[in-house]
Amino acid sequence: MRISLIIAIFIPLKKIATMAENADDKDTFIQALLEERDRMFQEMQRLKGKLQGHTDVEQVKASYEKTIDTQQIKISKLEQQVAYLQRRLWGKSSEKFIKEDPLQRRLDFEGLELLPQEEELAHKAEQEIIAYKNIQVKIKDKPVRKPLPQDLPRVEEHIYPLNVDIHSQGITELEPEVTEVLEYEPGKCYVRKIIRHKYVVKVGADSQVVTAPLMPLPLAKSYAGATLLAEIMIDKYVNHLPFYRQIQMFKQIGVSIAPATVNGWFKGIADLLRPLYYRLRELVLESDYLQVDETTLPIVHEEKHKTVKGYIWMLRSVMRDLVFFHYDHGSRAQKVVIPLLKDFQGALQTDGYEVYKMYENKKGVLPLGCWAHVRRKFEEALKEDKSRAEYALGQIGLLYQVERRADQENLSQQARSDLRCRLSYPIMVAFEKWLVNEYPNVLPKSRMGRAIKYTYEIYHKLTRYHLDGRYRIDNNMAENSIRPLALGRKNYLFCGNDDAAEDAAVLYSLMGCCKAQEVNFRDWMVYVLNHIHEYDNDYSKDLAELLPNNLKLESL
Repeated sequence: MRISLIIAIFIPLKKIATMAENADDKDTFIQALLEERDRMFQEMQRLKGKLQGHTDVEQVKASYEKTIDTQQIKISKLEQQVAYLQRRLWGKSSEKFIKEDPLQRRLDFEGLELLPQEEELAHKAEQEIIAYKNIQVKIKDKPVRKPLPQDLPRVEEHIYPLNVDIHSQGITELEPEVTEVLEYEPGKCYVRKIIRHKYVVKVGADSQVVTAPLMPLPLAKSYAGATLLAEIMIDKYVNHLPFYRQIQMFKQIGVSIAPATVNGWFKGIADLLRPLYYRLRELVLESDYLQVDETTLPIVHEEKHKTVKGYIWMLRSVMRDLVFFHYDHGSRAQKVVIPLLKDFQGALQTDGYEVYKMYENKKGVLPLGCWAHVRRKFEEALKEDKSRAEYALGQIGLLYQVERRADQENLSQQARSDLRCRLSYPIMVAFEKWLVNEYPNVLPKSRMGRAIKYTYEIYHKLTRYHLDGRYRIDNNMAENSIRPLALGRKNYLFCGNDDAAEDAAVLYSLMGCCKAQEVNFRDWMVYVLNHIHEYDNDYSKDLAELLPNNLKLESL
């Protein structure tokens, strides 16, 4: 660097001297010398700046050597740790070295001496472990039913063969056949021990074995009695207790039931009652006045691995007090209601759902509206437009007051219709004109605007209830029938799949009929489970005989 600097200084000076020898003008020479000096000064400053930017080599070298030493120490420590761990994993520990005393080697070759008693206990333990393992394998292949707890009280029920004189000569009694059935009473379980006596009857030179027949149990090959099955179904579909909670409650009274067993019972009961469910559907659709509503039912979607919103439809025969729930893959679309009501003729009372508009043009169907839904719309608008909302609610209140008067006076259907024509109809005429006049004065998308529009669009259906004293002013009876389902989904949250939802519709329908007929749920269910098999092969009987409206409490 210094040599380059010297060369950069002396070479330009040589050139200036040459210029001085050849120059005639002294001022020109001085000017050139000054310019060269400025250039040399600038060059020196530039080179000096470069020298200042360079790091001291010795200092850098010392820093590198210090870093290398530190790394070498760290590498050495790590190598020692790796060697130690390798010895721990793969090397021989001190306990595995041969003993210093040669006599201690005897244990390595001759083993430990077992006493005869210890050897026998070890053999028995081995046999028991192998036997238990074999049992476990069998359980996986085919479930083995556990016996009912011995500490449960037993109630014996003896059944003797018909047309057999057990006291006559030539009769030999054999070991009876015993069937145990788990039954339930409020707060406790007990075992109904059915003892079927068996005899050998001699008829001349021949002998015949005669056994008392066993009354068909609700579910074949199941130890669950009618009272137990009824309790489980009612607790879920009336009292809204999920199965897993019921299982915990049974454990508290000394009965352990597997969840898979309870689910199997539920499926079996739904299948057993399904023919009665279909007969109920026929009777409901034969009615000439139906209330229809739908509500949500969360369903587990197996492909999406999450719950999706499904819908279940409810049909209520108002005059017969029959309730029917219909589930069709959770759909709320028009494709569900069309086949469901394709043969229906009569009055059809619904809310303002778009699907029901098509029945305005169907021959033989008279659509009716629901004033309760209209009242809710105006209640939602109270905070936004108090004066108009209060007026509308006041007019609707007058209509309901007429209905209360008819109920208090216990009017006949014709008298109720006459009262509506005289008092309710003039109010509805004035209210319709108020709707037409007020709608231009409100914002269409406001709550009041939406309430007026909703009411006016279905007003022709809302006012038809005055035509017949049987018709209701609203659809509240249908909503009351749906309320148990709404409470149930808050407790057990969802149905596992579409099949489970269809089975739930069966139970909800029959329990809804019990509620509408004010029939005791438990008594009805026990009676039906004990007698429904009587209809299996006797086609002269009508399953409708088992519906709650035909089986009143006093006949159960």
